[in-house]
This record gives sequence, C-alpha cells and structure tokens, in this order.
Amino acid sequence: MRSVIVLPTYNERENIEVFLRAVRSIDVPIDVLVVDDDSPDGTANAARALGRELGGIDVLDRPDKDGLGSAYRAGFAAVLDDDYDVVVSMDADLSHDPTVIPAMLELIRGGADAVIGSRYVPGGGTTDWPLHRRLLSRWGNTYTRWVLRLPARDCTSGYRAYTADALRSISPTTTQAEGYAFLTELVRRLDRGGHSIAETPITFRDRERGKSKMSGRIVIESMWLVTSWAAADAARRLMRRTSQA
Repeated sequence: MRSVIVLPTYNERENIEVFLRAVRSIDVPIDVLVVDDDSPDGTANAARALGRELGGIDVLDRPDKDGLGSAYRAGFAAVLDDDYDVVVSMDADLSHDPTVIPAMLELIRGGADAVIGSRYVPGGGTTDWPLHRRLLSRWGNTYTRWVLRLPARDCTSGYRAYTADALRSISPTTTQAEGYAFLTELVRRLDRGGHSIAETPITFRDRERGKSKMSGRIVIESMWLVTSWAAADAARRLMRRTSQA
C-alpha cells in the first residue's frame, strides 16, 4: 500500500528533524507531507533540508496560521489528488510514536477503513500529563462518544490511518471545525457513512520541546460543536419517528 503522513506544523523546528528521522527508521516505506503554517522559526526550511537528505518528504507552505482543521483540509486535499492508498495523520511534537504505524497499516490491510491510535483502549494511556488534563480528556471523550453515539473510545486522538477511499468519501475539505473538534467531525462522518473504525493502543507522551497549541478556546469550541451536532442528530431522529407515525 502506498502511504503518506499528513503532518501539520507550526513552530516545530526543535522536533521536526527527530520526528522525520524516526519515521524513516521504521520498517515501512511512507511519504510525508509537512503542512506548515508559515512558522517563523523556520520549520518548513528544516523539513525541506531533511527531504533532500532522506527523500519522500514534501512541504506545503501556507501563508497564515489558520488552525488544525484548516491545515488538515489543505493537506488532505493535496494527497487525495495523488494515488495513495492510505493517509496517516499525526502530531509533529513526538507525542505520537511512529513505530505504531506498521500496526495501523496491518489493521487497514485487515479490512478497517480507519484506525485510531487510542489512549482509551486496553494497553493505551498517557504519560507526563497532570491529573486535571487526564480527567478533562477522558471526560471529553466519554461525553463525545455518548452524545454522538460513536463507536470510538478516543474521538480526539490525532494519530490515525485512513484508507484514501474512505477519507475521500467523507469529503474532509467540506468540514468546518477547527482544533480537536475537527478530529471528532471526521469520526462522526466516518461512522455515519458506514465505515469500519478500528482502534489500536498508543501511549501518548507530552511534548518535551516547543509550546503546546492547546487552549481553553479549543476546548470550548470542541464541546460546543459536539453538543450542537448531538442536538441536530436528535432532531433528525425525532423527525424520522414523527414521519413514520
């Protein structure tokens, strides 16, 4: 299977070389598309230099810092125009271990349309997180799964593999959410589209270098959108029952 990683970056120069070399060390050939939001620290140039050395690394330059969802929409649009079979998404800050990629691809070969690297299945977890962050993440995912009636235990994990056909079928470029709500929006579309979603355990490690992009605004946006989607789903179910009565 021809595979590619879509990697959003903003000010990740401290991590990008270690990340790209780690990807090249795994026993799976995979391309990388770095989607850089005009990082002032020179992340894009560092990625280009590694691309000349390691091969299979391209950079998509974006003029502004427009958010995670926007970066993924641009990256997905670029790779879905190519002949890739599998699209992987992950973070550049080394919180996602590239050695899990072969297990994800094996699940795709086994018939899954999408695979989520999950903190909340047996064998998964987090390290270096304070208690309040662990509780917030677990509560947010439990709430999201319950109100949206989703099968996945980790709806906000950004470490994923999709078949290109499944990703193309849910039209990711038409999504509107930013931040981690974007990740939930994709899971919701996959589920509503009848695609099979598998999860494989990961240990999420907090970044050691650079600044986290998490903010209170992102959390509020995510919970607001999840609740809005749940209300819309409930309204549609009610309308269907009413029309059938």
